[in-house]
Amino acid sequence: MNQNKIFSLLGLATRSRNLVSGEFMTETKVKRGEARLVIVGEDASANTKKMFTNMCDFYHVPLFIYGTKEELGHAMGKEMRASLAVTDEGFAQSIKKMLEEERR
Repeated sequence: MNQNKIFSLLGLATRSRNLVSGEFMTETKVKRGEARLVIVGEDASANTKKMFTNMCDFYHVPLFIYGTKEELGHAMGKEMRASLAVTDEGFAQSIKKMLEEERR
């Protein structure tokens, strides 16, 4: 039920330019301290998951492994995306809350 809401929020964040995607841009935003939330696709490579898990731990950025690369890309109106970073605090809080509810 919440899944569609999460993906539509990712779409809104994309359109309002509060979201970047792709490994390079996601990494850049995390390292600059501009990422408020990082999402990595469940089907991303083990290497990608490990890299972002370590990086987000180090920079204290919440990280969720969620959705498929195709679902994440589709939500943003793009091709497959293995990783994305939400740069707006409001969007990040809303999405994080829904992801945490879905986890329960």
